[in-house]
Amino acid sequence: MAQWVRLCAAGDVPQPGKVGQFEAQGVDVCLANIGGELHAMDNWCPHRRGPLGEGWVEGDRVVCPWHAWGFEVTTGNCPEEKGHVDVFPVRVDGDDVLVDIA
Repeated sequence: MAQWVRLCAAGDVPQPGKVGQFEAQGVDVCLANIGGELHAMDNWCPHRRGPLGEGWVEGDRVVCPWHAWGFEVTTGNCPEEKGHVDVFPVRVDGDDVLVDIA
């Protein structure tokens, strides 16, 4: 069952090609803007818990700022390192950005 919660205001989303970190009901979320499309994933890299929301975008991946593991925004996979983070459905509802943290 979906659990849509407010992540941030629509005006606070990262610019295209950028990422940011937000918190939704105790869940730390990395929000990436890829060509105007928003993608949400777990903020913590499984390698050493680097904050993905402080990283950068390369193509369709968010890159961890600590050791450069790149996670695909649609799957959460990092195929080269066999790592994975959870991805969350995201939508804009009026002036709010919502994520499904269920």
